[in-house]
Amino acid sequence: MNDFDEKFFKKFAFTKDQIAVNIRNAKRDFEIAKNDVYIEVRFTYAYNALIKAGIALLSKNGLRVRSVPGHHIKIVESLSRLLKDEEIRIIGDQMREKRNVGFYLGGTAVTEKECGEYLEFVGRIIQRL
Repeated sequence: MNDFDEKFFKKFAFTKDQIAVNIRNAKRDFEIAKNDVYIEVRFTYAYNALIKAGIALLSKNGLRVRSVPGHHIKIVESLSRLLKDEEIRIIGDQMREKRNVGFYLGGTAVTEKECGEYLEFVGRIIQRL
């Protein structure tokens, strides 16, 4: 994993327990996303679960994420790369953009149908951790 950008990642020797906590956090957020009644909450927690899945996978690979501008983009790109699945980068980026519209422009940018599709997508990633 030495070809990851040092601006966004730092080598770190995570313990098995720390990695397990990261995976558990991703799964917890995904469970919230699946079970909440509000679309905004479901989408937000699905996106959080995606990011936390990336953090968990990176921790398994001995990399800690640095909290710098653009780190969510790099987490999604890295998740896609590590799992060898370009769809993760494409859909993850769509989710990030929709999250930003909702977060910074104050509107819900996700339909019920889209939210369901995103939940299925994130669920498949969570299963691969």
